[in-house]
Amino acid sequence: MSKLNGFKIIDNKRTPIIALVILITVAATASAETYDSLPGDDHAQPWHIVADEIIYDQKTDQYIAKGNATITREGKKLTADFVRFNYKTMEAFAMGHVVMTAGEDILISSSMEMDLGAEIGTIYNGTIFLKANNVYIKGDKIQKLGKNSYAADKVSITTCDGDSPAWKITGKNLKVTIEGYAFVNHAALWAKKVPVLYTPFLVFPAKLKRQSGLLPPQIGYSDRKWEEYIQPFYWAINESSDMTFYAHHMGRRGDKTGLEYRYVLDDKSKGALMYDFFNDRKVDDAALNSNSDWGYEDDNELRPNSDRYWFRMKHDQSMPFDFFAKIDLDFVSDQDYLHEFRDGYTGFDETEKYFSNNFGRELDDYDDPVRVNKLNLNRSWSKYSLNAEVRWYDNVINRRWKDQDTTLQKLPLIEFDGSRQQLPITPFYFDLDSEYTYFFRKDIATDQTTGHRVDLHPRFYLPLRFKNYFSFEPSFGLRETAWYIDKYEDDSTKADRTLSREIYDIKLDLSSEIFKAYHIKGKKIDGIKHIVTPQIIYDYIPEQNQDKYPSFDLIDRIEKQNLLTYSITNTLISKLIDSRKGDSGKGEKSRDDENDERVSYNYYQFCRFKLEQTYDINKAKENDPEPFSSVNGELEFVPGRYFSIDADATWSPYETDFLSHNIAVTILDNREDRLLVEYRYTRDLVESIYTNLLLKISDGLSVYTDYERNMYDGKNIRTGAGFLYKAQCWSIDCSYEDEGGDRQYTFMVNLYGLGEFGKSMAGGRIEKPFEEN
Repeated sequence: MSKLNGFKIIDNKRTPIIALVILITVAATASAETYDSLPGDDHAQPWHIVADEIIYDQKTDQYIAKGNATITREGKKLTADFVRFNYKTMEAFAMGHVVMTAGEDILISSSMEMDLGAEIGTIYNGTIFLKANNVYIKGDKIQKLGKNSYAADKVSITTCDGDSPAWKITGKNLKVTIEGYAFVNHAALWAKKVPVLYTPFLVFPAKLKRQSGLLPPQIGYSDRKWEEYIQPFYWAINESSDMTFYAHHMGRRGDKTGLEYRYVLDDKSKGALMYDFFNDRKVDDAALNSNSDWGYEDDNELRPNSDRYWFRMKHDQSMPFDFFAKIDLDFVSDQDYLHEFRDGYTGFDETEKYFSNNFGRELDDYDDPVRVNKLNLNRSWSKYSLNAEVRWYDNVINRRWKDQDTTLQKLPLIEFDGSRQQLPITPFYFDLDSEYTYFFRKDIATDQTTGHRVDLHPRFYLPLRFKNYFSFEPSFGLRETAWYIDKYEDDSTKADRTLSREIYDIKLDLSSEIFKAYHIKGKKIDGIKHIVTPQIIYDYIPEQNQDKYPSFDLIDRIEKQNLLTYSITNTLISKLIDSRKGDSGKGEKSRDDENDERVSYNYYQFCRFKLEQTYDINKAKENDPEPFSSVNGELEFVPGRYFSIDADATWSPYETDFLSHNIAVTILDNREDRLLVEYRYTRDLVESIYTNLLLKISDGLSVYTDYERNMYDGKNIRTGAGFLYKAQCWSIDCSYEDEGGDRQYTFMVNLYGLGEFGKSMAGGRIEKPFEEN
């Protein structure tokens, strides 16, 4: 028997130097799906064995590795104190601190027997860790039944780290298939060492990819609907599309069904459509302004219908020649539907959040009975843009309850605009706004029309700079508008169908900038720059009689102007120090040559305060006693990341009183505590206060409260409070809220990796793997 470079050879035959790495060709690896051959894996790749001592027994054709034995192949690794491998039968035995890894997934056991060819074997005192969902599966004896299948007599499952998990599920006779399902008998949910839930049979998905199946339900109770239960079912159709079905039971109102379909066509084309429907047992057929249980105080219309639905869709589509198309659809059964269903998986709030995050476009307000639907085709160049769209305003009240629907539609609206740009070989600049619109009404009432309109509005600028003293920019706009009346309410009384209008406007913009820099030389702030910007703007549009023109929107009535607007803006900008010692790159200046420290600067606008007022020359000429407008003020103050103030106010010089003033104050700290206080006041209309407070009691525990009150009529709008506790593998959220007299209690337990349990009628949308960030 001899030794060669750490190998012990029992037959006294010299082993070639290549035996330092013993090559064993196998067809598969030795554990769960996580440890199986990866997609595209080359089964001809060899295993590499390294150990303190390696023995080859020719009689049994076995390799024995002792002491720090390591077997590796294609990113997979097995380590143990002792490994025995039979090349003929492909059977392996590992013992002592057995650890097998594949990517970020890990198998740990005291010993393991495995048929690497058939992928069948037994793991003793083992733990399987799946990184994708942070899942631990532990068992005294885990049997590998095939490529992706396991069984165990006794097992515990958790997503918590550590030897004493915060929660776990234990059971018997586990059978699990990776990318399939797990079945457990006599399953029990434990909180630490206390059993809290038992079920004789449990099934849960054991998939690392998207999978079809039931999603966590929502459970709740309210006075208007009584008990509620929403059960979603998720269907992973393929890699580029999925769908969710919703069954929504309301004890007092009936059963509502819904669906969501999401799809991706390419990297720039995607869409989502959603539809809900139910037959409501309750209708709002009480007398107008009566106290109906099924209507809303701010709604003067009845809702006698029981068929209720909401269809909404958004789609983005890449087109040839750099064109891009967008579709926005929003049809609702009645004006109360979105009042009724603001919360929940398929409610207005979550739908708007999803559309805003994924498409960058929001819905109309939930209380707006006119819903905009449009098909848009657009293309942008470096200096010009084209937008062509068909826009339909769905007035649900007119459509459902009125004899006539006179809502004005734009079929189509085509806009061609040019951004500000210089005219060649001149000091002049210009921009362009132009549009063509066809206005359509389903029904025409008295003095209403339908027809075509073309509007062209180029504007020319001459920017002038007088050294560093002031800037002066005169501009001149020309507007040409033409109409063709397609239909009058009474065609017999109108003969002139073609009309046109020419009008001009003049603007003079005079401004200056006065500044002073204050050198502070602090540790974080090097200086502060104070900029004062006075500005005077003169706007003039001549008076013109426009009664003969149709009146579709504001473009058809250009009001005369002779206004002088003056303002002063104060801006404070800090010069922040960003020191980098030993940086050999370019610094703005050196502050400490001895320490080879270079300094760069960041500039941050932390305060802006503007005052503005307008003087109406036409009113003064007409002896109007109030030619001056109210004084408008705006304040933005953000001295750092932990404090901000946003405020605005309107003050009347004639009444020497504020007509409105609003302020919002936000305070944060590095613990992520947050306080928001917002006060809003409009004289004789609104006076309200809103507060929102979040306190982090510890790293895991937070308490929160919010309160909103209408001080004008002395009513509370919303009151809420609750606490959230987050652990490494679970969380609990308890809250109470009272909004509009409808009180709700929320209790939510989230076991990370398994889902949520409890009531979450105002919670977030189900996170689906298919959704894009």
